[in-house]
Amino acid sequence: MAAPGRPLPWRGKILMKLIILDRDGVINHDSPSFIKSPAEWLPIPGSLESIARLNQAGYRVVVASNQSGIAREIFDMTMLNAIHQKMHALAQQAGATIDAIFFCPHSAADNCDCRKPKAGMFDAIGRRYQTSLKSVPAVGDSLRDLQAGFNCGCAPCLVLTGKGEKTHATGGLPPGTMVFPDLAATVHHLLKTAAAQACVGI
Repeated sequence: MAAPGRPLPWRGKILMKLIILDRDGVINHDSPSFIKSPAEWLPIPGSLESIARLNQAGYRVVVASNQSGIAREIFDMTMLNAIHQKMHALAQQAGATIDAIFFCPHSAADNCDCRKPKAGMFDAIGRRYQTSLKSVPAVGDSLRDLQAGFNCGCAPCLVLTGKGEKTHATGGLPPGTMVFPDLAATVHHLLKTAAAQACVGI
């Protein structure tokens, strides 16, 4: 993970269709004991097909995920790469493409800039694509996902899969957070809204 730099000079104007997704609890089923192997990485029904729909609508889909299991030595980089290879392979089978994966390998004790709710990963995404993150949908199941996106100007979207129901019940969501049952419902709403805006010339 590249360290975040100065505030992005291009914030304020969206240059491309982009969406940022958390991984565990949004794309795949989460586990309180971490996703430690490819065998444990199981997609939530409809999630990969929803990413395909986003691709077809011209979106670049980027994953931003805390992976403190590396710092905790629960799994290593070789295993994380194998997990992501499975995610890419299953996505391709569904006709979907995940454009990039950004992850934080640190624990909370490391006090890094990239671990959500800090904005380091999101800033790095903005630099990679040289685009504003203003109003870019940021989809997550935990409060820290939403906070990291909101602090970069993203439009926070909470899904009720993974930790989402607990997050929703606890409250304290960033202003303007939209809540959906899952990623499929999120994507349906985003594409329907975009289509409606196109029809009226917004």
